[in-house]
Amino acid sequence: MVCTIRFYETPELKNPVLIEGLPGIGFVANIAALHMIQQLGAKRFAEIRSSAFQDLAVITKEGETRFPVNELYYYKGKRGERDLIIWYGNTQALTTFGQYELCGRVLDVAKELGGNFVITLGGYKREEMVKTPRLYCAASDEETVREALNLGAEIMVGQIFGVAGLLIGIGKFKGFKGFSLLAETPGFYPDAAAARLALSAVSKYLNLKLDLSRLDLAVEMTKKVLGAFGLLEPQKTEKEEKKEPQFRWFI
Repeated sequence: MVCTIRFYETPELKNPVLIEGLPGIGFVANIAALHMIQQLGAKRFAEIRSSAFQDLAVITKEGETRFPVNELYYYKGKRGERDLIIWYGNTQALTTFGQYELCGRVLDVAKELGGNFVITLGGYKREEMVKTPRLYCAASDEETVREALNLGAEIMVGQIFGVAGLLIGIGKFKGFKGFSLLAETPGFYPDAAAARLALSAVSKYLNLKLDLSRLDLAVEMTKKVLGAFGLLEPQKTEKEEKKEPQFRWFI
């Protein structure tokens, strides 16, 4: 077994957008995708297992075992909203071959359901704390880059490791357009503020009506915890913000 997909149903969707929400730096994509699934009431229609996932089982308090898994959810848009396929899970593949296989299979599913556009989310790691995270983007083509820029994102030259970047590249090969949104994050804790920034941009682009109040609450709680440990720094000056950014890895 390399990558196996079990379908629970085959939804009928109209030109759905594939949204990636796997764990990465700051769990930005993971938090955003889970919030979207819960807010929209998205339904699970497929489960993905791969031999490239980590070889472990987590034992619950009840003695049951849980394994690394990816899941696909669908949402049928209402009142001008787009149909969605949301890719959520608790792991990425651990090998290069596994990542390519995983992305390719998910894109094939999206294509079979009528999709031709993909949005990936991720965190952009900063060495220092930031009070107001910024949003960066990369895309499959110039036209799609402009669409991402219109959402308030900025272009950042560099590399994207993992599914957040690979899905855009393989997607282009398979006839998909799409963009990646990367929110600034220190990366050492689940960053609700970065997830909110990315999700807000996605909601605007897809005309989704999402209640972000729970994320707002999580942001405030996180600030209190970080502040208690003296981890919040003063806001940078305008001059400091305009300095050429250092090269950083992001996913």
